[in-house]
Amino acid sequence: MQFLEPILGGIAAFLLGFLWYTALFGKQWQAETGISDDEAKKGMGLTHGLALVCMILMSYPLNAFVINSHDLADQTFAHGALHGALAGLSYGAAALGIHYLYQKKSLKLFLIDASYIVALLALSGGIMAALHLG
Repeated sequence: MQFLEPILGGIAAFLLGFLWYTALFGKQWQAETGISDDEAKKGMGLTHGLALVCMILMSYPLNAFVINSHDLADQTFAHGALHGALAGLSYGAAALGIHYLYQKKSLKLFLIDASYIVALLALSGGIMAALHLG
């Protein structure tokens, strides 16, 4: 059943992304990227589908190599979220930061996108740990 946890964690992260990039930071993100409403709608199904696959792929090693290396009793939402947030900060935000520095992207865009990576992995990690399916 270990394969189910990253799928559910990835779906939760995807739903968080919907909230993040629509209600919370959508207009700011769009202004920083220069992407118009029409451009954003082009290929939306493929973009969202591939993004979901990527979120599941990000969740799998967090679950397999970090969360499931702990005793089942330690696998709480908070503990999984902590590991997810640490992975998001140390790998996701750092890698994004390197790219954004070279691409001369704004600090505001970095903060929107990097904090989402941290939040998505924290949520996914918390959910995967809380499920106790491993």
